[in-house]
Amino acid sequence: MVQETSVDRSAGIAVEVVETSSLGDRSYLAHDGQVALVVDPQRDIDRILTLAGRLGVRITHVAETHLHNDYVSGGLALARLTGAVYLVAGADEVGFARRPVADGDEVTLSPRLRLSAVATPGHTFHHLSYVVSGPAGPVGVFTGGSLLFGTTGRTDLLGERHAEALARQQYDSARRLADLLPDGAQLWPTHGFGSFCSASQSDATASTIGQERTANPALRLEPDEFVATTLAGLDAYPAYYAHMGVRNATGAEPIDLTPVRRADPDELRRRIDDGEWVVDLRSRTAFLRRYLTGTLSFGLDGPMATWLGWLLPAGRPLTLLGESSEQVAAAQRELARIGVDRPAAAATGTPEQWAGGDVERLAALPVATFADLAAARAGRVPDGLPAPDVVLDVRLGNEWRAEHIDGAVHIPLPELADRLAELPSGAIWVHCGSGYRAAVAAGLLEAAGHRVVHVDDAYPHAAAAGLAVVPAAA
Repeated sequence: MVQETSVDRSAGIAVEVVETSSLGDRSYLAHDGQVALVVDPQRDIDRILTLAGRLGVRITHVAETHLHNDYVSGGLALARLTGAVYLVAGADEVGFARRPVADGDEVTLSPRLRLSAVATPGHTFHHLSYVVSGPAGPVGVFTGGSLLFGTTGRTDLLGERHAEALARQQYDSARRLADLLPDGAQLWPTHGFGSFCSASQSDATASTIGQERTANPALRLEPDEFVATTLAGLDAYPAYYAHMGVRNATGAEPIDLTPVRRADPDELRRRIDDGEWVVDLRSRTAFLRRYLTGTLSFGLDGPMATWLGWLLPAGRPLTLLGESSEQVAAAQRELARIGVDRPAAAATGTPEQWAGGDVERLAALPVATFADLAAARAGRVPDGLPAPDVVLDVRLGNEWRAEHIDGAVHIPLPELADRLAELPSGAIWVHCGSGYRAAVAAGLLEAAGHRVVHVDDAYPHAAAAGLAVVPAAA
């Protein structure tokens, strides 16, 4: 999605936001009507090129605030394709040519558009922010994973042993930006819109330095309190993050979005029988109603790339099932952003078509609400559902510690495939926070031979339904 933010009409500077909501990130194109700067571009740079063409501007500079851990950068490919100057922190060791940038460096794009690099370590060791100035002075700052809307970037992605030291640097960096810029300066972070790179989540969609002074913990708390609060809030993050920084430092190859080879029903059967991952991209509602046995639900209507990228075993071939070619192409694009390239195969149509007419290969999963669970626990099991022998909560650790259903078993979704043996036989009612992760878990459980009921409901409805909820300490 692209939205325009006019920053300073008198100076003729505008910033376009290119949002990747599925990963919780934003890239930016700043321009003066003629030349443009791109900040932290995602790998699918066709979106940026289309935007620049529509605006009639020439991309002369591409800047990275840091070597990203949550997606493959498109910066190198974009710079090479456009001939733009590629700005990357000089302190970062990289395997490609770039213009090294350090604290205090200034870059003039045009008489109306200037950049100043500000060292803001914390999210990474050598993180930079870029202050945008017009003729009248600073108008905003690209903060990457430093000062975010109502929070900051997490500080443990380079190893837990560095988390505290980086949290202290993150605190100092946020305050440096606040001291450097006027209250009216706009804030343009890369992370913080659902990304696991964010230390916590905020509902804000825009902010200024002045607003952050009153809302951001880094600008309100004392150093020790900020560090303690930040570290206490950190939870698990996607496993693929471990590979992104290295890949971006090496220099990512251009994206390949050519169509995936199509598989017929016999090939799908073989791939499933061989233990490969065959993923259904339809909504979880459609999946639960009718699916091809042995497949897993990762609907495109949710954070598919994050969870599939997190859970897909290394080296395991991946096949995509979609209702249409467009659905498969959309999934291919999202996966390529996190480095999951070239699925082994794909198929489009319906479960009946994927089964090749063999109805014995089709199945459905029973669905319940928290009200159904409350009734079942009270001895009033809804018709067609088995009584729950186990209530399985697959949310992450911080969610569980905040509150959980009394008597539930907790196995975070990223750990489920390795901990299936811990679950007893009998009917498992599985839930998460909204239903998306529980659908993934239901597929894993069903494939392992468990009898499953998917609780497709929002977690706040649990207490409303009369289920006892307790903090972990209880």
